[in-house]
Amino acid sequence: MSEISDYDLLEMFKQEDRKHYAFNLLVRKYQKKLYWHIRKLVISHDDTDDLLQNTFLKVWKNLHRFRSDSQLFTWLYRIATNEALNHISKEKRKYSAQHIDDKENHIFNTLESDSYFNGDEIQLKLQKAILTLPEKQRLVFNMKYFDDMKYEEMSEILGTSTGALKASFHIAVKKIEKFLEED
Repeated sequence: MSEISDYDLLEMFKQEDRKHYAFNLLVRKYQKKLYWHIRKLVISHDDTDDLLQNTFLKVWKNLHRFRSDSQLFTWLYRIATNEALNHISKEKRKYSAQHIDDKENHIFNTLESDSYFNGDEIQLKLQKAILTLPEKQRLVFNMKYFDDMKYEEMSEILGTSTGALKASFHIAVKKIEKFLEED
């Protein structure tokens, strides 16, 4: 199958008899990118699978309303990001202030024992460093470093100015460097 354009996918989705086929192609085109985007935020494979499914359910229910004000890719990332951040917020509310260290240790242990993580020791240290960042910095770092996303694209997805995103990325890099030097 040759790569089908987003425009063609959207046009196909508008045709009732091709709607399911078009959505299947959309899922196949973006599933892997969205999986890893969510996964870098929530760490757990099982949570990521659930959130990815929720993301595509929202896309299915709302794709007919997509106005093409932004790129389809940007819209999908925004939905996936919101799903991940909402999940993280719910998880935080589960843990009281006295259990924050327990939660952080749980996340580190999840990463270390994850059968889907196939990185070496250096990659594990980098992931641990990233996990110490506040949500917004972690999100910006992952989008820029791993997804090689432009600040303009991130700005559309996150609704934040490019200047603020550049500052967040710079601060995140400094914190990661400091963590790696101390470790």
